[in-house]
Amino acid sequence: QVQLVESGGGLVQPGGSLRLSCAASGSIFRINVMGWYRQAPGKPRELVATITSGGNINYVDSVKGRFTISRDNAKNTVYLQMNSLKPEDTAVYYCNVDLTTRFYTKGAYWGQGTQVTVSS
Repeated sequence: QVQLVESGGGLVQPGGSLRLSCAASGSIFRINVMGWYRQAPGKPRELVATITSGGNINYVDSVKGRFTISRDNAKNTVYLQMNSLKPEDTAVYYCNVDLTTRFYTKGAYWGQGTQVTVSS
């Protein structure tokens, strides 16, 4: 069993900042890619950022220069620092973790989602 627990969402004014966290626990052998996705009302889920075990990072163009993804391998945790937030960043944010379990099965797991609302 693998669990992902997200935290850090909320309501913020335009130009503000939030930091999301996602901690993975359970029967984990190795975590490969960790990432964040988001889904706004009426829109498909989209990739926001990913970070590999080797530290390679990828961002969607709309958040480059404003968002920073990082990970703490000792804590099996991925973070998303979001600065200069815009109303169009409003969405439910989901973490996604690609990992190998202690039983050597591979899979991608999703967090429960956390709401981020950017509004004045």
